[in-house]
Amino acid sequence: MLKNLFNDEAGFVVSAELVLISTLLVLGLIVGLSEVQHAVVQELNDVGDAIGSVNQSYMYSGFSAKKSSGRAVKSFSRGSAFSDIGDDCDNNQCDITCDQPVAERYAY
Repeated sequence: MLKNLFNDEAGFVVSAELVLISTLLVLGLIVGLSEVQHAVVQELNDVGDAIGSVNQSYMYSGFSAKKSSGRAVKSFSRGSAFSDIGDDCDNNQCDITCDQPVAERYAY
């Protein structure tokens, strides 16, 4: 019985094929998920650029009303204005960069 067990190779080819197929599937899955990650990051970058390009300037004028006698002011409101200027990183104007390496020193 033990001799038959050692000479039996019926499942060897199937297990080797499964290892090869599973290895290829895992490698393909890793590459596919990496591409999905790059696509999601690119789309989120586009959304950030769209939000950064919105002009947030606004203005409204003031008004006033006089009393029926025409001499005194009954109510008034002042106007306001805000002008949007470009920020540092709007529309990919800045890059994330690393500083030059600095040598370590002894702390005295």
